[in-house]
Amino acid sequence: MLEGFTTETVAMAGTTLFIRRKGDGPALVLLHGFPQTHVMWHRVAPALARRFTVVCADLRGYGASGTPASAADHAPYSKRAMAADIVELMDALGFARFAVAGHDRGGRVAYRLALDHPERVTHLAVLDIVPTLEAFERADARLALAFWPWSLLAQPAPLPERLIAAAPEAIVDDAATQWGTKAASFASKARAAYVAALEDPAHVHAICEEYRAAASLDVEHDKADRQAGRRIACPTLALWAAGSALENWYAGAGGPLGIWRHWADTVSGAAIDGGHFFPEQCPLETVRALNAFLAPK
Repeated sequence: MLEGFTTETVAMAGTTLFIRRKGDGPALVLLHGFPQTHVMWHRVAPALARRFTVVCADLRGYGASGTPASAADHAPYSKRAMAADIVELMDALGFARFAVAGHDRGGRVAYRLALDHPERVTHLAVLDIVPTLEAFERADARLALAFWPWSLLAQPAPLPERLIAAAPEAIVDDAATQWGTKAASFASKARAAYVAALEDPAHVHAICEEYRAAASLDVEHDKADRQAGRRIACPTLALWAAGSALENWYAGAGGPLGIWRHWADTVSGAAIDGGHFFPEQCPLETVRALNAFLAPK
C-alpha cells in the first residue's frame, strides 16, 4: 500500500522497529494509533515523501515491530520508552533532528518525544488527541463509553487480551464505525493489516501493556512535566476531527488548541472533516495541513 517505500526492520537496544521509508529532504516521522499500524499513512505518506524523507514506523508492540517483555510497572510500554525508540531509530538512519507527526497513540509518543528530547524534534504535529493527563483529569462517562480502549485495555491481564483475541475483526470494525464518519473508514487492505496485527497474542498483550502504561506511568510523567513547568519548545500543530469529542467535550477549555497551549509555547491548528481516522478518510486535507505547517518560514 506504500508503493516505492523501502522496507526495513531496525534493531534497537531493547526491541526491533519495522519501518517504511521514502523521499529526500528533511526527516519526518509518522506514528500511528490504535487499532492501526504504520499502514494508516498509506494515503498521506506518498504525498509528503515528495518534500520530506518520510519514515513510517510501527510502534513497539504494534504491527511488525518487536514485542519486548514488559514489567510489573509497564515501563517498557510507556510513551517514554516508545519515544526513546524513535530517537534510537533516527540515530540509526542518520538523522540528528526531525519532525514528528503522531495520530492517536502515536500522538502520545510524539509529544512525549518532544518533551523528553527537545533537541531532536524540529516540529510536532498531534492528531486528534489532548495530553494523556488532561484526558484522564477530564474523563467522565462520555470517555468511558465512547473510547472504551482507555478503560478496557488497561484492565489487568489476561481479560482484555482474551477479549481482543476472540474477535479481532470486531475490534477493528467497531473502531471504524464508532469513531469514523464514513461507512468505510478503512481501505480493505488496511483493514486486513489491522486485523492481522491483532491476531498475534504477543502483540495483543503488548498493546494492552501500552494502555496500562498510559493509565499509570504516562500520567505520572505528564504530572512531573507540568509541576516542573516543562513545556514543548518546538512549533506544534494540533489537528482534530471536526464535530468530534475533542471539539465538543473540551469547548469550555478553548478546545484542543486551548489545552495544548498549556503544554506548548507555539501552537496552531484546525479541525478536519472525516472523523477520528481523518488521515485515512480525508488525506488531501491532512497533507495540506502538514505541508503548510512544515514548510520553511
